[in-house]
Amino acid sequence: MGLQTTLKALGDPIRREILHLLKGGRMSAGEIVEQFPVTGASISRHLSVLKEADLIRDTREGKFIFYELNASVLEEIMLWITDLKGDGEGVTKKQTTIDT
Repeated sequence: MGLQTTLKALGDPIRREILHLLKGGRMSAGEIVEQFPVTGASISRHLSVLKEADLIRDTREGKFIFYELNASVLEEIMLWITDLKGDGEGVTKKQTTIDT
């Protein structure tokens, strides 16, 4: 998925909290629902958005669905942000060129 989809998924506080919960290990949908004062349908929608953004993975075991964090997408975002931020040398060189 694209960066826009990922950032949109991260924009919601409930989805960020779901990711935080999954940082501790995989959880069933029911366990996740128990952590929030919203309906199961609402959490299901949040899980769908996170899955669409490839931030989580799901595994069906019998009648249960378990979710786990997909850290590789988060690592890609961190690398992109680090690259965007740069090390500051580019700004210094530009300013020097402009100043001379």
